[in-house]
Amino acid sequence: MTFIGNKSDLRVVGTRPVRPDGVDKVTGRAVFGADAIMSGQITGKVLRSPHAHARIVSIDASKALKLAGVKAVITAADLPNIASEEAFVGEGPMNFRDLSLNCMARGKALYEGHAVAAVAAMTDAIADAALALIDVKYEVLPHVIDVEEAMAPGAPILHDDLFTAGETPKPTKPSNVAKKVRFTIGDVEAGFKAADVIIERRYTTAPVHQAYIEPHACVAAWAADGQCTVISSSQGHFMIRSYCAKLLGIEISNIRVVPAEIGGGFGGKTLVYLEPLALALSKKAGRPVKMVMTREDVFRATGPTSGAAIEMKVGATKDGKITAAQAVMKYQAGAFPGSPINPGLMCAFAMYDLANVDVLGYDVVSNRPKVAAYRAPGAPMASFAAESTIDDLALKLGMDPIELRMKNAAKQGSKTAYGVTHGVIGYEEVLQAAKAHPHWSAPLGKNQGRGFATGFWFNIGGESTGAVFVNEDGTVNVVSGSPDIGGSRASMVMMAAEVLGIDVEKCRAVIPDTSSVGFTNVTGGSRVTYATGMAVTQAAQAVVEDLKKRAAMIWDISPEAVEWKDGEAVPAGANAGGFDPLPLAAIAMKSAKTGGPIGSEVSVNAQGAGPGFGAHICDIEVDPETGHATILRYTAVQDVGRAIHPGYVEGQIQGGAAQGIGWALNEEYIYNKKGLMDNAGFLDYRIPVASDLPMIEAVMVEVPNTRHPFGVRGVGEVPIVPPMAAVGNAIRGAIGIRMEHLPMSPPRIRAAIDGAKMPKAAE
Repeated sequence: MTFIGNKSDLRVVGTRPVRPDGVDKVTGRAVFGADAIMSGQITGKVLRSPHAHARIVSIDASKALKLAGVKAVITAADLPNIASEEAFVGEGPMNFRDLSLNCMARGKALYEGHAVAAVAAMTDAIADAALALIDVKYEVLPHVIDVEEAMAPGAPILHDDLFTAGETPKPTKPSNVAKKVRFTIGDVEAGFKAADVIIERRYTTAPVHQAYIEPHACVAAWAADGQCTVISSSQGHFMIRSYCAKLLGIEISNIRVVPAEIGGGFGGKTLVYLEPLALALSKKAGRPVKMVMTREDVFRATGPTSGAAIEMKVGATKDGKITAAQAVMKYQAGAFPGSPINPGLMCAFAMYDLANVDVLGYDVVSNRPKVAAYRAPGAPMASFAAESTIDDLALKLGMDPIELRMKNAAKQGSKTAYGVTHGVIGYEEVLQAAKAHPHWSAPLGKNQGRGFATGFWFNIGGESTGAVFVNEDGTVNVVSGSPDIGGSRASMVMMAAEVLGIDVEKCRAVIPDTSSVGFTNVTGGSRVTYATGMAVTQAAQAVVEDLKKRAAMIWDISPEAVEWKDGEAVPAGANAGGFDPLPLAAIAMKSAKTGGPIGSEVSVNAQGAGPGFGAHICDIEVDPETGHATILRYTAVQDVGRAIHPGYVEGQIQGGAAQGIGWALNEEYIYNKKGLMDNAGFLDYRIPVASDLPMIEAVMVEVPNTRHPFGVRGVGEVPIVPPMAAVGNAIRGAIGIRMEHLPMSPPRIRAAIDGAKMPKAAE
């Protein structure tokens, strides 16, 4: 597809129209998962394990079934026993058998909050009473929470049939290490021998939750004829359809999933938890079943991202040329395999043009909820470790942190350790913009420090469907299969309007159910504006070609003699006839006489998503008495390809930075000795609020991706990658101590300050 126009030629792309869903959301009319209603619906609730690891000896639901108002009870015995098979849709690695076992425990409960039974009843109160009447007998087993403890010899084994993949020879003993993976380029040992300075560090990070405001919610109906309907808040209604069909053993064509609005996801709503259970309960009860998680359920039973232990080693010459980089990364997967270890390995050093890299990763199960994606899954932990080490390297060499990165910056033609050669990228431009920003040279005060860090995300494309239909009055419906979690309604109608040459207000964004548009993969990985936008753009271009043909029929001239300009058909020169321009509305009005309805649907498997790079500058003041770190100023610079709607892009950058700051300073899962979570709620799991943050300045650098007609490269993942290292580097500047564990909370900072004051033991 050819690149459409220079920025100065665009009339819609790059502007800031009112968001299509804005009015409904601020007035409360938008329908989210918990708002959905089906006629005759009843309530579904889940009984969850109170133990971190326990064998389920027996489940007796007879008393619950006798309770008046209870319509159904299900356990794993009511669900098909799914064979091991890699999932063919969704974000991140998942196995259908593991997905089924995560939805409902079979044989063993593997974490606190693991579902063991579910009920459907006439009211919430009856459902709660029924859960209390289900008698589950457990044999409590030893548990393991920490990733390195799970890897240790003698650790409690979660799965007797799990053998480490990637080992040679193939192991014969089960292990909690699900996978070992390695990427290398060049000769790392030779690289370290050539280094004048070597920095080695070890870092640990805690699991953190996506902290979306809307809990998981759905309503599902299994009709007497086998037709199923689900209304659900998710990042992919086709994903919901595929997963439910597979887990319940029914054909995909028998399930229709209607996308509700989504109150945040950030990757955490790319798995199913309630939908298969609601359908199974509905089949038994003969009524639609509505299920809504409590906030505690969300924390105890849905996927956070991984905690990690990471060892880093970086060598460089005296003039700052990095000669070798090495890392060992151990990522928690939760109760089932599938941590984002591969992206972590891919992203650690992808900002740099390095000849010698060796990154080794382990995917490790432990008695925690199965991890889910969280905005650039795997990359933030890797970047925290890599960029903290690079910062210490700059300090050791006496170099400016940005200059060190510029000396080693990835550019077009740089080859990554995971095998990809960078195309047109904007990392150098991002570094230059950060260096030139007034923030970088602003003065600092007492107990204050400035941190700088960069980050990378490869971005993805994939399968998407988009359609453009012209209505009888010349208005346009822009249809896409991607749930809107970050502004895709706006970007879709803006790109369609740009191609059609009409005002964006003439385009209406529509996100229909799974029976009304072609297959589209999940909204995640920063893929939607790129991939679904490509489908919508191609559909709009097809409509333009059709409109030109319609105009030619009306004028009785050749289609080659018609051009499309500013939303009108015009003769392509004096020889084409002296016809007055035909606006889109005029052609639409005569569509019945020129061939019928005007529209086009396009499905793509988009390739060539351009990677994104970001650089963040953070100023912090640390109170040495309390260890409290206050963010004073924050600037995030990012190559966004081309900003379709700059306001949305700025919001993505600011939101990612805010989440990364919370990850850096406060957020973590806290478990007690029994393997139970002690802070399952927003009172104790502390995310940043407005008073915790300054205004985050978003600086957009535009280096268009030549693989997209409007130069799009995804923007949603990159901004969460640099913040933890930027904050850590700022704290290092403020107190002179490298913090190597996340979160860098006040007690930990104060302990580090106190430890630095203690006299050294005599040697």
